Amino acid sequence: MPPNILLVRFSAIGDILLLTPLVRALRRKHPDARLTVVTRAGFAPLLERNPHISQVIGWDPLTPLAELGRRLRELGFSHRLDLHDSLRSRMLRWHAGGPWTTYPKYRLARAALIHSHRDLYRDRRPVAERYFDAAAELGVTPDGGSLEMFLSRADLAAADGFLAGRGLGRSRQLIAIGPGAAHFTKRWPTHHWIALVRRLVEAGNDVIVLGGPEDLAVGEAVAAAGAEFAASAAGAFDLPGSAALLKRARALVSGDTGLMHLATAVETPVIALFGPTVEQFGFFPYRAKSAVLQRELSCRPCSAHGGPRCPLKHHRCLQDLQPGDVLEALRRLPR
Repeated sequence: MPPNILLVRFSAIGDILLLTPLVRALRRKHPDARLTVVTRAGFAPLLERNPHISQVIGWDPLTPLAELGRRLRELGFSHRLDLHDSLRSRMLRWHAGGPWTTYPKYRLARAALIHSHRDLYRDRRPVAERYFDAAAELGVTPDGGSLEMFLSRADLAAADGFLAGRGLGRSRQLIAIGPGAAHFTKRWPTHHWIALVRRLVEAGNDVIVLGGPEDLAVGEAVAAAGAEFAASAAGAFDLPGSAALLKRARALVSGDTGLMHLATAVETPVIALFGPTVEQFGFFPYRAKSAVLQRELSCRPCSAHGGPRCPLKHHRCLQDLQPGDVLEALRRLPR
């Protein structure tokens, strides 16, 4: 009997895309298996066109976990993988019943590194490979490939139409930038983004600014620095649409955000600007053409996910990264 496998990861963009190497490995090892992924409904488009997945269940947070658990209980899974290991996913495990496996999150090592700057990490694998621990019984190992996201022709056509309507990417190289981030301490200062756009345009590049609806203001301000050679698509596209725009770009410059992983998943090279977070947490660009820019400071890391303010009120981890550093990294970035 082929395995009937459930994978649960509610959020967010990067964490969900980081499970795609595991999904690919499971499909190759068990071609007749049924693979079901549960995630929040807003993130389901990241996986819905993935040919390795049999079913994506998009969970609406307004739906009680007990109801979702009853639905999962009826599907008779042979293997249940909790790839979130949060209070919410543990509640779901209780409602769904059956044995579950999960992966190492190293909460104590992370806390020690943040609060006392003692590095207790012994496992330096990225999160995409730690996920495989949850599937140990299924005999899969990482295949050396990167993240995956599959796009429709309609997604690519909409991206092409947007770029053509603004005259971008026709005769000049297109660079994507993502100035937004959920938390202040992960955001490169806006004046640096504006200076970068000006220098990119002066060097003969076009620029497309990406982000969600919450990035409208910064997107417009940064794009304005590039005049007719730049435009903002912040808030104009859903996740597949943003991925399609990234697919058309020579490279993405962004912070430690989901957009960085989205670019990796469509094979677009990445320049990643890391401030409050560090490689030990497991979220550097995974097996991609990339460069990570960061400053070795004694105050890093200061948080697991970023925060509303720099604890030392200087934000040097990102303030000290200069537009010239980004331009040099772009110049060196492999094609």
